[in-house]
Amino acid sequence: MSRAETGTATVPAGTGAAVRSPRALWTLGLLRSELSVTFRRWRTLALLGVLAAVPVLVGIAVKIETGDGAGAGGDAGGPAFISQITNNGLFLVFTALAATLPFFLPMAVGVVAGDAVAGESGAGTLRYLLVAPAGRTRLLLTKYAAVLAFCLAGTLVVAVSALAVGALLFPLGELTTISGTRISFAEGLLRALAIALVVAASLIGVAALGLFVSTLTGSGIAAMATTVGLLITVQILDQIPQLHALQPYFFSHYWLSFADLMREPVYWDDLMKNLGIQALYAAVFGSAAWARFTAKDITA
Repeated sequence: MSRAETGTATVPAGTGAAVRSPRALWTLGLLRSELSVTFRRWRTLALLGVLAAVPVLVGIAVKIETGDGAGAGGDAGGPAFISQITNNGLFLVFTALAATLPFFLPMAVGVVAGDAVAGESGAGTLRYLLVAPAGRTRLLLTKYAAVLAFCLAGTLVVAVSALAVGALLFPLGELTTISGTRISFAEGLLRALAIALVVAASLIGVAALGLFVSTLTGSGIAAMATTVGLLITVQILDQIPQLHALQPYFFSHYWLSFADLMREPVYWDDLMKNLGIQALYAAVFGSAAWARFTAKDITA
């Protein structure tokens, strides 16, 4: 029996492809529409604007503080990248990402993720989306893909803004890694790109958590507030020494491990732990969001 035959009926060879093609086109169209709606909202543009402004403020503050452009001194570990900005503007990329990752970036992702489903429900458009042949699972995956796209876009906005400001205010050239070795500017750019991708990947757990919260309520504001509140709570708990046994399982615990990409050789242990934790949160809360959304009685 050929692959074109199903059950008792024989489907012409070209029909299967013809049936699957509209579905694939519909999925791509749904994703394209969701991305367009997400990135054309004034709220999203405002969030990206705030993220772009952070490197500008940091760069200007460092320039004013150093005055003549002399190095600030100090060691170059983790967030202390700021001590190297005056020597090489590329370090502003690392500093800006370290400054925005604990709060600004995850908060922005939490707002977008929290509004993904609850916002549609509150506006009364969710029911009409489900009338179309998208299916709840496909719609939820599309929503999550759009949130992940925002994670990447927000991170790249910070990185590109920091690179532009760093190039304008400070010299560029070879840079010294945390381990003390020298690398070329081209390799530094590649590492900056790798760090930006790792930071974006560090947000997928928050994105899944926000999407799950968004399926629990019909109020976009409530979902956004709850997601941001959970984010702040987890980061407070991550600073309490008595909870050291639980902290490695918090989604924010290994966020600053991206600094290990500036070591020679690269330290991979905490980086892999970070990505593993994010994948775990995405699986758990993604599954919870799917279970809730597919069983939810949608009346609006």
